[in-house]
Amino acid sequence: MGRITITSTLTLSFFLIILVYSASANNSIPKGLSYNFYNKTCPQLEDIVRATLAPVFTNDPTSAAALLRLMFHDCQVQGCDASILIDVSNSASLEPPELGAKKNFGIRKRESINQIKSRIEEECPGLVSCADIIVLAAREAVAISGGPRIIVPLGRRDSISASSSEDADASLPAPDFGVDDALSLFAKLGMTTRETVAIMGSHTLGVTHCLNIMDRLYRPSDVRGSNMDPRFEALLKFSCPENIPFSQNISFVLNDPSTFIFDNLYYKNSLQRRGVLRIDAELPLNTRTAGIVEQFAANSDDFFQEFGSAFLKLSYAGVLTGNHGIIRSMCNFVDN
Repeated sequence: MGRITITSTLTLSFFLIILVYSASANNSIPKGLSYNFYNKTCPQLEDIVRATLAPVFTNDPTSAAALLRLMFHDCQVQGCDASILIDVSNSASLEPPELGAKKNFGIRKRESINQIKSRIEEECPGLVSCADIIVLAAREAVAISGGPRIIVPLGRRDSISASSSEDADASLPAPDFGVDDALSLFAKLGMTTRETVAIMGSHTLGVTHCLNIMDRLYRPSDVRGSNMDPRFEALLKFSCPENIPFSQNISFVLNDPSTFIFDNLYYKNSLQRRGVLRIDAELPLNTRTAGIVEQFAANSDDFFQEFGSAFLKLSYAGVLTGNHGIIRSMCNFVDN
C-alpha cells in the first residue's frame, strides 16, 4: 500500500490556502517509476515545468483543460508514452498516427509540452521523457485551477511509434458513452467505482464541442441519458443549433459555469439535470454511482482525494520504463 500526499491550492484575492491530504492508495507504483527519479539527474525539473507553464496559464485560461485532456488522450491509447505528440509527417507508418484520430479533434497545447522539453534539454539534456512532461503538465493544470496538487512518480519513457488513428478511435471513449462504458473502461486501469466517478469530474474544466452533443439534443431516442433540465436544454440548443451543421465543429458549450476552476460544481450540476454529456447525466441516476455523486457534490475534499488516486492510476497506464522506449530529443519527432 503506497501513500499519496495531495495539497489543494485555491487563490482567493491575495491569499493562498493550502489543504493537505494524506490517503492510502490501492494501486502500487509500476516498476521503474519512483518519486525521486530525477532528484540527482534533474532536480530542477518540476520548477522548470512550473515556470514554463505560468505564462501559458496566464495568457490562456483554457490551457489547463487542454493539458489535462492531452494527458487523458495520450494515456488511453497505448499508454502514457507521449505517442500523441508524434506529428503526422514524422510517423514511420503509412497510416495516419493517433493524433489524426477523429476523437482527438480539438487536441491543443502540444506546443506547450515542446516548450517545456526545450527548456529541460538546456538544463538536463537527454534525461527527461516527454511522457513524464505530459503528466507533470496535467498535474500543474489541475493544481493551478484550484484542484488537488498530486505528487506523481516519474521515470516514464517515450514510445518509438504512435498508434494508428483507427486504433486510437477504438481506444478513446465515444461522446455518448455512459456509466456502464465508463466503469468498464476505467476498471481496466484498476480504478474503483469511486475513482471512476472522480475522474469524470475532470469535466469541471473546459468546454464540449457541439458536435459531441447533437445526438443527445436532437435525437434523444437514439441515445440514453437524455434526461435534462428543460431550461438547460433550451440553452444548449440555442448554443448548438441543428440547422447550422458547419458550426458544430467550432461551436462549444461550457462544461459548467466555473469552467476555469477545478471544483465540485460538476457534480452539483449533474444532480440538477444539467449535465452536458450523456455520462454527466447518467452518473446521478445510476444506482452504482448516484450516492458517490451526492457525496462529491457535498464535499469537495472527498472528490479531490479520490481524483488524486484516479489520476495516479491513469498516469500508470501502459508505461514504458527501464530499457523499454526512448527519451526523445524532440517530443513531436522520433529520433533515428
